[in-house]
Amino acid sequence: MPVQPTPIRSFPFAALQLFAMVAFVCLISVPGLAQTPVIVQPGAPGQPTKVLPATTRAVLPPLSTKDVEFMQGMIMHHAQAVEMTALIEARTENKELRLLGARISQSQSDEMNFMKRWLENKGEPIEMEMDDMEGMDHGSHGHLMPGMLSGKQMAALRRARGPEFDRLFLEGMIQHHKGALVMVSEMFDTAGSGQDAELFNFATDVDSGQRAEIKIMQTMLGKNN
Repeated sequence: MPVQPTPIRSFPFAALQLFAMVAFVCLISVPGLAQTPVIVQPGAPGQPTKVLPATTRAVLPPLSTKDVEFMQGMIMHHAQAVEMTALIEARTENKELRLLGARISQSQSDEMNFMKRWLENKGEPIEMEMDDMEGMDHGSHGHLMPGMLSGKQMAALRRARGPEFDRLFLEGMIQHHKGALVMVSEMFDTAGSGQDAELFNFATDVDSGQRAEIKIMQTMLGKNN
């Protein structure tokens, strides 16, 4: 199944306004008077800019519930990917797969640490409340995010060795990565979500990084068939 092109995402308008309020500070020189800061706020598309009082202070856009759920869910999602890569060493001698697994393990572990810090800094719990998980499928991690392997798939991966393991790992990780793309898309498609600059940059990086790795794994899978 071909990977869809990376969607072009615009930087959150609220974040652009915040940046503009800080960046577009001009000093007007008036003879005999001290220089007075002028803060200019760009308007929405088709709307004029506004000159704000010098006492104006930037206000960060509020977090949405979906922002928090996305980070909590992605931590769980990444944890399974790291669990999958931990199986590689004892089950295959494929050097290319070993290198890929090491890269995925390192990058996703680093991203998990970032997401945990982000949630802690926002005063939010690391794990989802059980009520937020209602309706999700049950699997090796209790509940599954999009693309996560079921308990049956993980058991089959643990039993496999050699080329069979390579195939199951690549197929499973492609499925896993595509699920992460769904999670990113759902977050950005939710009104009011993705306005936090750190979250926006992180989610955009996840999207582009996972798409690149899917292409690599699809090529590797073709070689193994």
